[in-house]
Amino acid sequence: MIERFEVHACPQLSKLPGMRRTDNPQPRRSRSFSLSPASAIVSWVCLLLFFVCGLAGCDRVGNSRYEQLMQDADNKSAQGDFGRAVNLYEAALDDSRRGAEVHYKLALLYDDKLNDSVSALHHFKRYLALNPNGPHAKDVKDSIKRDEIAALTTLSGDSVITRAEAARLRNENLTLHKQLEERATSRTALEKLERSEVKKAGSKKTGQTYVVQSGDTLFSISRKFYNSPKRWKAILEANRKSIRNPKDLTAGQTLVIP
Repeated sequence: MIERFEVHACPQLSKLPGMRRTDNPQPRRSRSFSLSPASAIVSWVCLLLFFVCGLAGCDRVGNSRYEQLMQDADNKSAQGDFGRAVNLYEAALDDSRRGAEVHYKLALLYDDKLNDSVSALHHFKRYLALNPNGPHAKDVKDSIKRDEIAALTTLSGDSVITRAEAARLRNENLTLHKQLEERATSRTALEKLERSEVKKAGSKKTGQTYVVQSGDTLFSISRKFYNSPKRWKAILEANRKSIRNPKDLTAGQTLVIP
């Protein structure tokens, strides 16, 4: 791009008092200034560098302001000035992953110190939206489940439990579940033991013997062990090899009582 600028001599200047006019006036002269394409490119590059450096400077200023706000907010929170800490944290918020950390700090402040589960729930969800796989994601998801219940409790007019209270109740529930499982295990073991004892008793009863006395019959023996004469056939079957005549038992003979 070439630009030209022309400067012309003014003939009227010769008419002014004190000005001398010659018979041979000088011809018009023109002067031109040109800007080469290379010079134009260099100018644009310089402007671009200046713009980039300006942005970098703004970014450094932004980071410095963010760090100062976070430090002041942390200090106020440690001093117990939670309202001022909330204001400082909110001033440091933006829609980046850096802002996700601020949302997490705000959520903890509302949850643990201010007992405001509704506000805590909002900031926990903003954290997941900005950094779903962040280092606090698991804790945030667990806190959201708890705070949703607490928020519903708040809306229904019931009392809201703190995080420490919720942790205590959760531990109590775990202990109770453990005790119930232990009781169920003990009950199962006791039932198994009882069944085993019954089986042992049954096996002992099945394997017991009786020595025939003078005057005994299968009916009397059945009545003696079973309180009924009807089991005489079972005694006979259990002793088929040793009883030759059911009506004539031999005294001193040993019988198996099933």
